[in-house]
Amino acid sequence: MFAGNDVPVIYKIDIHKDINPTTRLYLSEGMKEARSIQAEAIIIDMNTYGGTVVDADSMRSSVLYSSIPVYVFINNNAASAGALIAIAGKKIFMNKGAAIGAATVVEQTGSAAPDKYQSYMRGIIKTTAEFHGKDTIISGRDTIYKWKRDPKIAEAMVDARVYIPLISDTGKVLTLTTEEALKYGYCDGVAKNIDEIVEKYLFIPKYELVIYQPSWYEDIKGFLLNPIFQGILIMIIVAGIYFELQSPGIGFPSIAALTAAVLYFTPLCMDGVAQYWEIIIFGIGLILIALEIFVIPGFGIAGVSGIILSVTGLLLALLNNNDFDFKPIETSDLFRSFLTVSGGVLSGFLLILYGASRIGKQGILKKIALDAEINSSIVTIVEKESLVGKNGITLTVLRPSGKVMVEGEIYDAISETGQFINEGIEVKILKQETAQIYVS
Repeated sequence: MFAGNDVPVIYKIDIHKDINPTTRLYLSEGMKEARSIQAEAIIIDMNTYGGTVVDADSMRSSVLYSSIPVYVFINNNAASAGALIAIAGKKIFMNKGAAIGAATVVEQTGSAAPDKYQSYMRGIIKTTAEFHGKDTIISGRDTIYKWKRDPKIAEAMVDARVYIPLISDTGKVLTLTTEEALKYGYCDGVAKNIDEIVEKYLFIPKYELVIYQPSWYEDIKGFLLNPIFQGILIMIIVAGIYFELQSPGIGFPSIAALTAAVLYFTPLCMDGVAQYWEIIIFGIGLILIALEIFVIPGFGIAGVSGIILSVTGLLLALLNNNDFDFKPIETSDLFRSFLTVSGGVLSGFLLILYGASRIGKQGILKKIALDAEINSSIVTIVEKESLVGKNGITLTVLRPSGKVMVEGEIYDAISETGQFINEGIEVKILKQETAQIYVS
């Protein structure tokens, strides 16, 4: 608990931005360093308007169960997710003019999120306040037990329906000023800076202050671990695989999908979240999908199994399980992982629908389509003489669909048996419909 010169070490971690994966890393790495140097105490210098509930919940747990006492200094604001983290601290100190509260969960538009999200936030902020227990007050012959931090007040910071006489009116989410927080047990002292906290309230006159300095690596890793960015990477993986299957050879779509997969799994592995077997599951899923498309006619068990394994690999990689032990996983982590993966997959399908309609037209997808000159000469079979029995040459690989030239004109064609047919192979037309021909 002391530095080499027997002076206690106070470790300070600044949280001066939105609560997100980056600030979560700041706290995690900072607390790890504080433990390594045997710090006497950790002080979080906070000024935030909030952020993601999932990251705030993770940070809250780290503060609550820290082996080193964690104190929170609200330099200016501890709003929303910041309030949840602050309430987890052993003691809360506030600057004059600071505020804590307004922890209602909101959507990106700024409007309140559905009640199921509010219910979760109400639950965790209430149990966080309860964690600090009660004070025992002896008054004459009476013994009174009083919450150190009234859970009802914490709940009122989330739910505007909570009414507390003289404190919170119904219809208004509670935010406490420094003086109000001091009065109602949500502030343990008013201070201008860290020095005043340590000397006046922690009673340590002489100490060494160590400040956590985040590295560029943690900033980059925090960005890559952002759920929104992870969803975008999943979207690129899904769309990249699809568009690669629609274009001959190996090109830009496969490079984009591979790059997205590397950016998705690498930070999760380095953070110790993703397990190698989860990446193997994802890889096996891709192999099964490739086998279904290139080897096995039609789309059956291999294709469905491949999709399930690939999505499962993406989902499991986000969960902080210990090998095959999933007991440590909290509901919030599972919920966040599901939203990230499902959102990315859905976005990928939407991109596929949009991109499929743009292939061959002017735009960024033009290069992965067939040559414009070939596309312009494609004809639709309408009121033409029958082609059945005639021969043609495949212009593209039939997988099992593609393009076939018959008597100088290009038609949409499908392999009758579902078998793949390479480019430049002579085929025979077996059947003809309005928009396409079937060949063998």
